[in-house]
Amino acid sequence: MNWLKLESLDQVKEIKEKSKEKAVLIFKHSTSCSISRTALDRLERNWKPDEMSAVDSFYLDLLKYREISNQIAREFSVEHQSPQVLLIENGKAVYDQSHFDINYADLYSASRKKE
Repeated sequence: MNWLKLESLDQVKEIKEKSKEKAVLIFKHSTSCSISRTALDRLERNWKPDEMSAVDSFYLDLLKYREISNQIAREFSVEHQSPQVLLIENGKAVYDQSHFDINYADLYSASRKKE
């Protein structure tokens, strides 16, 4: 996967705006958590770039940027989880899952609902 790093609060606003043109995925990862590592590995192993070319993917290191995670929770009206994946479209979270419920097939289906 080609992750874009999410490292500033300003990027949250940019993601919200960008999502009006193109779907945006946010993966919130705790680098010290084995469940988070497993969820990330499963997502990366199953990711099909040709299927998800219409989605920009952002990676957030929760241990370094907890304030950004809190802003994401507020901005998109989701409860903070770790690990957590959100799909943002038209400025809103249209899909979010955490822990072992993070699943490529479901994420792919969610990204296709507007087509």
